[in-house]
Amino acid sequence: MARLLIVHHAPTPTVRSLAEAVLAGAHDDGIDDVEVVVRPALEAGADDVLAADGYLLGTPANFGYMSGALKHFFDTIFLSAGGALADDGAAGAATGGRKPYGLWVHGRYDTTGAVRSVQSIVQALGWQQSAPVLSVLGEVSEEDRAAAYDLGGTIAALVSA
Repeated sequence: MARLLIVHHAPTPTVRSLAEAVLAGAHDDGIDDVEVVVRPALEAGADDVLAADGYLLGTPANFGYMSGALKHFFDTIFLSAGGALADDGAAGAATGGRKPYGLWVHGRYDTTGAVRSVQSIVQALGWQQSAPVLSVLGEVSEEDRAAAYDLGGTIAALVSA
């Protein structure tokens, strides 16, 4: 059975509502043979990452960056999960497998820096962005929740294939 790992930091009701919609989409009745594992960012570890066939990541945009909790997750798992570093210590181009991932980000004013920061680290892990980033500003609408549901379902379906 394939395994989908959802790692998120959802400290507010708005971000939690997106996380819940992503999770519901990942559990869509039309998707078979996928075990969905959910870990708060501060609890997820390298063993979770190594056991997964795909990933969904969620974070608020904090001061133009991903949450500290999601950054801690990446710092904790990076080398153990196959992350590549360049000679100067910067993130390098990974040479390993290309597991699918999706990302959702919520911000009050802007999510650009948060998205960019996640993508730069994930690139060095060798994961493959497999759906457009869901970037939500301000209040979460029904349309946003539907898009989050679709994101969860899309990545789960890719993992099950």
